[in-house]
Amino acid sequence: MTPRHEALRALIEVAGIRAQNAATQLQRLTGRLRDAMRQASILEEYRQDYAARLQQTMRAGLSMPNYHNFHRFIASLDEAISQQNRTVAQINANLEQSRIHWSHEKRRLLSYEAWSSRLARQQALHEARGEQRANDEIAANFFRRTRPTDHG
Repeated sequence: MTPRHEALRALIEVAGIRAQNAATQLQRLTGRLRDAMRQASILEEYRQDYAARLQQTMRAGLSMPNYHNFHRFIASLDEAISQQNRTVAQINANLEQSRIHWSHEKRRLLSYEAWSSRLARQQALHEARGEQRANDEIAANFFRRTRPTDHG
């Protein structure tokens, strides 16, 4: 194997590692997004349940201090939901950047692999031509030796 092929093989190996690392990061962020969205959904459901409980309690009669406690708690749930939605948005942005990075690394790997394939085809063609020249030379030599010579 030529030094050029060895260098290209090293590039392919490094590009493969980088593409795999980018894919792992993409998977990790996808999991984080799924978890953050699930948590946002749970908070939203909890808020809806608590608001429904407030409505029921108000129909049965509710003191003003208890009403303020309910209201403060719902406001804190709203803030938690808002914060969780910001977290989801941030993870989503990171995920998009990670997708772009993975795509870039994957394209780099594929281009090195394509380059390697081209070099291998060129090398095979070069070797086949050399083999054909050698076979032609052997055939020509054989023909010269077996041909009757004219000495006049």
